[in-house]
Amino acid sequence: MAVNRIVVVGCGSIGQRHARLLARRPGIRIELCDTNADCVAEAITTIGERKCFNGFSDVVESRPDAVVIATPHAQHADQVIEALKAGIHVLCEKPMSDTLADAQRMVDAARRSPCILDFGFTLHFHPGLNRLKEIIVSGELGNIVHINCRVGTYATLTSSRTQHQAGLKGALLFDYVHQPDVIYWLTKVEPTGVYMSAALAGELPLRSNPNVADILLDYDVSLRASIHLNYVQAPQRHEYEVAGDRGWAILDMEANLLRIGHRDDAKVITEQFEVVRDQLFVAEHQTFLDAVEKRRAPESPVETAIVSMRVVDAAMRSWQSGTRQLVRC
Repeated sequence: MAVNRIVVVGCGSIGQRHARLLARRPGIRIELCDTNADCVAEAITTIGERKCFNGFSDVVESRPDAVVIATPHAQHADQVIEALKAGIHVLCEKPMSDTLADAQRMVDAARRSPCILDFGFTLHFHPGLNRLKEIIVSGELGNIVHINCRVGTYATLTSSRTQHQAGLKGALLFDYVHQPDVIYWLTKVEPTGVYMSAALAGELPLRSNPNVADILLDYDVSLRASIHLNYVQAPQRHEYEVAGDRGWAILDMEANLLRIGHRDDAKVITEQFEVVRDQLFVAEHQTFLDAVEKRRAPESPVETAIVSMRVVDAAMRSWQSGTRQLVRC
């Protein structure tokens, strides 16, 4: 089916980005939904006058072809399930939800529905990460033994419109659920156990508990991974390092620079990328529309999106218990 009408639900910063970019697509009518009139008004100043809804049930009753869900995490599950039951295709922002139980409800609903449910893991469309994946899959680095991800960003707190991180325990993990998702996307191997050490540290004006976290992932195969996250560093850092038994690669997402080292000749090759953030969303929208029109499978269906939720769930349990926790399947 062709998609002619999409309602963007949630007009915060990400919702407005979706609305702005989707509004540029010819042949698609964009409408808005948010209970916050100020957010709607701000969106309209960017994309022009649009039909607006105050409540999600009104959106569902109007039967759009698709919805983009960009509401707070805790609302995702109920809204996604309601839309699928009504026969509406869904692109939902990450994370799937704020609990693994709700994420599983979304899996069950998606399996019962003929509609497309895709999730907004935009990093799948990043040219540097795609090049890194290409190198791993080709075998150029040999057997991958370790992957490390690092994100340090005080800017997430300073740019947050709602400041929801201050009151949401574990917000750091939900904001950066991208990282466990990317590790799985690169390797296609699910971890078996997770250990997280985390703290509320520093004397910054904006804080969230925790604001520093180190997560260790172990596997049944000879692979280990680690993720460092913090709401402290400025300027922001965002990096990925992959070590194999034939070589290594380090991707600096802020400098858009990839370094590749080879064991055999001791050479280090450098590659530079040009990245426009809007283009990641444009590519995400295109793959979603292609999936609805049956030209391809969803990029991030429930079966893969839930892996990152399983990691977050285990990490939160580990933080609370102080012990390694098994990943629930």
